[in-house]
Amino acid sequence: MLFIKKIKILSLVLIAVLAVACKKKAQKVQDNGVPYTPINIVIYVGDPLNAPIQVAGGWKYFSGGVSGLIVYCKVANSEFVVLDRTSTYLPDDFNARVKVQPDAFTLKDTISGSKWQIIDGAVMSGPATAPLRLYPYTYDSGTGTLRITN
Repeated sequence: MLFIKKIKILSLVLIAVLAVACKKKAQKVQDNGVPYTPINIVIYVGDPLNAPIQVAGGWKYFSGGVSGLIVYCKVANSEFVVLDRTSTYLPDDFNARVKVQPDAFTLKDTISGSKWQIIDGAVMSGPATAPLRLYPYTYDSGTGTLRITN
């Protein structure tokens, strides 16, 4: 009976330790320093005001997310990239918003000088070490509706 009690206690302790370890690991994977903000935005890609994102390589700023969004068109009428404009190096500094550079490929935080790729938000040069936050989306080519949610 005493042996079974010890096994139960040891099992509970092991489960608690594993739960805490898994939770910390999951937070590290998702934590790029950018605060979580719920997002549910619908963009009509065919709208003339959204002409820049109707062609491959085009991009446009939109409101939403933490500091605004960059929507980049990878493949016309099928594949997009949606990035938060919040710098992962200075996530609490609104002035460190990421801006698309003249080459339309590089994103730069003009305060820290950190640079990211527009095609996936990966770091190109530091001091930032974390990629930009990507938002999931669905695209309905029949209606031209891009829905961004998290």
